[in-house]
Amino acid sequence: MSKFTTAAVFATALIAAMATGASAANRHVDIVNKTGMTLKHFYASTSGTDDWEEDILGRDVIEDGDTFDINLDDGTGKCKYDFKAVFENGSSLIRNNINVCQISTFTYKP
Repeated sequence: MSKFTTAAVFATALIAAMATGASAANRHVDIVNKTGMTLKHFYASTSGTDDWEEDILGRDVIEDGDTFDINLDDGTGKCKYDFKAVFENGSSLIRNNINVCQISTFTYKP
């Protein structure tokens, strides 16, 4: 194989690996609670949908100062999600269009 052919094969393999890495982006996000209240329920749905689906925390809660790791890979390949956090006093915070392929931590603050 010539040097040019070897370089072309290597470049093609590198481009293919980069494309695969982008489509298989990590969708694990640490949810950090720094609100002074207990976060009792957490919902996430792909942006543009009207259904919050199930409480990701289940029976767990996120105490003030704690972190909870969630995996948002739902098989769709989408990166943008809407988050809804419900706190012990019944208040809720909704944040839209969070790109979970670009962040690894999302912090709720007062």
